[in-house]
Amino acid sequence: MPGKILMVDDEVHIRLLLEQTLEELEDDYGVELFTAADGEQGLALIQEHVPDLVFLDIMMPKMNGYEVCQHITENPRYANVKIILLTAKGQEVDRKQGLEVGAAQYMTKPFDPDEILRIAKVLLRLED
Repeated sequence: MPGKILMVDDEVHIRLLLEQTLEELEDDYGVELFTAADGEQGLALIQEHVPDLVFLDIMMPKMNGYEVCQHITENPRYANVKIILLTAKGQEVDRKQGLEVGAAQYMTKPFDPDEILRIAKVLLRLED
């Protein structure tokens, strides 16, 4: 069971960079990749596909990443969904809030694509 990854970010170039970074997992392991442009669309895709891993921006229109994260972590159906907040908000107060609403990890932009790939492999338990 290879897994599913959802990338939620309102910036097109960030979604494309994440997709390019993670497409190796799609090619090598059959991981399914999904993208969403805002929090509402992201939550709808989570409800439809129940991904194993979500890379989630915080500052987005319609519903921010904290709200999406809280919806996911409060619903037992999504108990196995791991959330990584990937954001430009680098203050300690932001990091603390992200972890309090249930994120497994908090990463700041700009991010290292190799680190994103490594984390995805670890969280999806994929072998090299």
